Amino acid sequence: MKKNLKSKVLLIVAVLVVCVYGIFGVPAGVDGKSLTDAMAKRIHLGLDLRGGTHLILQVVVSEAVNAETDNTAARIQQDLKTANLGFSQVYKPDPARPQSIRVEGTAPEKASDVRSALESKYGNEYDLSGGGNETSWALTMKPLVLSTLEKKTVQQAIESIRDRVDSLGVSEPLIQEYGLGANQILVELPGVDDLERVKDIIQSTARLEIHAVVGGPYKDEQEALASQGGTLPGDEELKSFSGMMAQGSSSDSVYVLQKVSVVAGNDFRSADPGTDQNTGRRNVRFTLTNEAGDRFYDYTSKNVGRSMAVVMSDKVREVATIEGAIRDSGEIAGSFTPDEVTVLSKMLRTGALPASLKYYETRTVGASLGADSIRKGITAAIVGVLVVMAFMLVYYRGSGINADLALFLNLVILLGFMGFSGATLTLPGIAGVILTIGMGVDSNVLIFERIREEVRAGKAASAAVDQGFGHAWITIVDTHVTTIVSAAILFLFGSGPVKGFAVTLTIGLAANLFTAVFVSRVIFDAHLNKLKPGELVSI
Repeated sequence: MKKNLKSKVLLIVAVLVVCVYGIFGVPAGVDGKSLTDAMAKRIHLGLDLRGGTHLILQVVVSEAVNAETDNTAARIQQDLKTANLGFSQVYKPDPARPQSIRVEGTAPEKASDVRSALESKYGNEYDLSGGGNETSWALTMKPLVLSTLEKKTVQQAIESIRDRVDSLGVSEPLIQEYGLGANQILVELPGVDDLERVKDIIQSTARLEIHAVVGGPYKDEQEALASQGGTLPGDEELKSFSGMMAQGSSSDSVYVLQKVSVVAGNDFRSADPGTDQNTGRRNVRFTLTNEAGDRFYDYTSKNVGRSMAVVMSDKVREVATIEGAIRDSGEIAGSFTPDEVTVLSKMLRTGALPASLKYYETRTVGASLGADSIRKGITAAIVGVLVVMAFMLVYYRGSGINADLALFLNLVILLGFMGFSGATLTLPGIAGVILTIGMGVDSNVLIFERIREEVRAGKAASAAVDQGFGHAWITIVDTHVTTIVSAAILFLFGSGPVKGFAVTLTIGLAANLFTAVFVSRVIFDAHLNKLKPGELVSI
C-alpha cells in the first residue's frame, strides 16, 4: 500500500529552505565570496575562533562597602551636630570589617535622643547596639543589606564595563557574572587583542566628585591642619591639588574639603569634551540627573560666593567660585591634556566603577591563531562527515544514501538555527558539531540494524521498516534526552567555550531526532512506494 507523502515532503523542504535562509540570509550574490560573507554575518564566531581578549575580573566588593559606611559615618556626624547631640568621634574600628561603625563620647543623659536619631534614619540598614549608661554605640550593616550591596556592586561593575566596552566599538562582547567564582566577571572581547588598552579602559576608576571647600589653598598639610586647630573634624578631609588652576596656586597646595560630596560620578547623565571659547582651555560639558540637579541647585543657591572643588582620582583638579545657582548643566574647565579630557568625559558618561577590579585571569587569542583554529576545525568536520558518509554507503548500501541525506539536513538545521538565534560558534562548538555527526550516525545504525534483523526474519520490506523504526524509537529518544540534559547542565554552569559546546550539541541532537526518525522514515517510505511486491530494501 503506497503512502501519500506530499505533506511530509513539503514540511522537509520548508525546513530546509528556512534553515538555508538562517545560514545565508539574503546574500549579495551567489559566488563563493558573497556566500561566505553572508554566512559570516549570520553565524557569529567566538573568541577562540575570531581572536580577541578573555578576562576574568575579581570585584573588590569590600571597597564599595567601605565607601558606603564612610558616607554613613559622615552623615551620622552631620545629623548629630544638627540635633545638638555631642559626641567625641564617629569612626570604623576594624578595617577588616568595613560594615561596622562606632559612635563614641555621647552624653549618658542624651542616650534616648541619640538612639532615636540613629534608629529613625539608619535602623533599616544597620543593627544598633549600645547606649544606656554607656557613651558608645555600634552600628553594624545588616547581613541582607550587606549581601544586596555586594550583588549590586557586581552588577554596577558589569554595567560600567559594558558601557565602556561599547564606547570602544567592540561588536558582540560577552560581559557577564562568572558563575565559577564569587563576585567575579567574565569579559570576552572578540577582535580586540590589545590587552593593555583593554585594561586601561576597563580598570580606570577615575571618579569625579564636587565637594564644598572649607579652607585653602595651604602650602602643605601642616598648615592646613593648623588652620583647623590641629585636627580635622570627622566630616572633613585633606586633598592635595594636581595641576594648574585659574588662581595660579602651586601644584603642591592642599585644601580642606567637606568629606561628603555634593554630586559624584553616578549623578552625571551625560558629558562631552570641548574647548572654552573664551579661554581656549579644554573642558567637559556635563548634564546631571534630575535628582542630582535639584540637589546641586539647592547647594549652589545657598553658597553663592563660596568655593567648590572638582575632585578626580582623589586629587583636586579645579577650584571654582560659585557665581550663581547651577541646576543640571555646567562645564568643568582645567589644564587637561587631550587624553585626560576624553577619558574624563567617557568616565562621566559611563559612570565610575563602584569598586576596583583585580585580574584573576587574562588571555589573548590572536587573529591568526583563530583563523588556524577555524581552518583545522572545519577540516576535521569535513573529513569526519566524508568518512562517515562513505562508511554508511559501503556498509548499508542503498540505505546509506538515506542516512547521508539525513546527516546533511542535520548539519543544515544546526547551522540555520545558530544563524537565527545569534548563538556563537566556538572551537568546542565545532567539536559539538562533530559529536552530533556521530550521534546522528548512531541513530541510523540503531534503526538500520533493526530493519536488517526484521528482513532476516522473513518480514516484508514495509513491515521490516515499520518494526525497525518502531522498536528503535524509544532507544533513540532515551539516549538523546539524557545527553541533552547533560548539555543543559554544561550550559548553566560552564564558561563561554563550554557553553558553545553545549549549545551546538543540544541543537544538533534536537535536529538529529527530527532527521533520524522523521526524515529518514519519509525517505524509506518514498523508496518503498517504488518497490515491486516482494522486493527487499537495499540494506
